[in-house]
Amino acid sequence: MVPLPLTGGCQCGALRYEIRQAPLMAYNCHCTNCQRIGGGAFSTPITVLEAAFAFAQGEPRTFEWTSDSGTRRFGWLCGTCGGRIAHGGTPSIGVLSVRSGTLDDTSWVEPVGDIWTRSAQPWALSSDRIGYDRQPTDYTPFVERFRKQGRFAV
Repeated sequence: MVPLPLTGGCQCGALRYEIRQAPLMAYNCHCTNCQRIGGGAFSTPITVLEAAFAFAQGEPRTFEWTSDSGTRRFGWLCGTCGGRIAHGGTPSIGVLSVRSGTLDDTSWVEPVGDIWTRSAQPWALSSDRIGYDRQPTDYTPFVERFRKQGRFAV
């Protein structure tokens, strides 16, 4: 079992955070925003309840954009090194997508699905994961598959 709280931070260490409840899921996002922000083919966020996330050190810089689905989003990043930590909906939807690479321990992160596969690099997809060509309206299959991994006490 993965112990809680989960901890993490930006590259330079100015921003640190804690997650006090088990994540709901881990997935790969292939949207064009994630590709541009991270400079890679996709990002691998974990979804957490917004109430379970707190910055333990530093103040994030906030920015907003319109996602590929047309919704307003906000993101938190380090004002010093530019490391992106998490993003959520505007207005709040109660959950955050935390960049899993910012966790102190990433050994347990295994994505259960892929979203925005229509903008994915073909070599980045796996038939072993759930896939949606856009933003799904129901993440229940992701949450159920993530729970079956058994990494957190539920």
